[in-house]
Amino acid sequence: MLERMQRRVHQQPDKMRKRKQLVEHPFGTMKRWMEQGYFLMRRQEKVATEMSLTVLAYNLKRVLNLIGTRKMIAALA
Repeated sequence: MLERMQRRVHQQPDKMRKRKQLVEHPFGTMKRWMEQGYFLMRRQEKVATEMSLTVLAYNLKRVLNLIGTRKMIAALA
């Protein structure tokens, strides 16, 4: 399985570049800036909840950076 994946990566390097641009940045941000390098909870349900809260915080941070606090509050009202 790993060998097949490695072949696909080598055959289409543009897809990996795009993935790094789109996907890796949010996870790196959560891991480094939000200090979420590892999960504090155990068991799948608790880890899923912890991840959901982290993603929610990341998304709120992004919205605030993109549109600002006033526009976000107006959109929620």
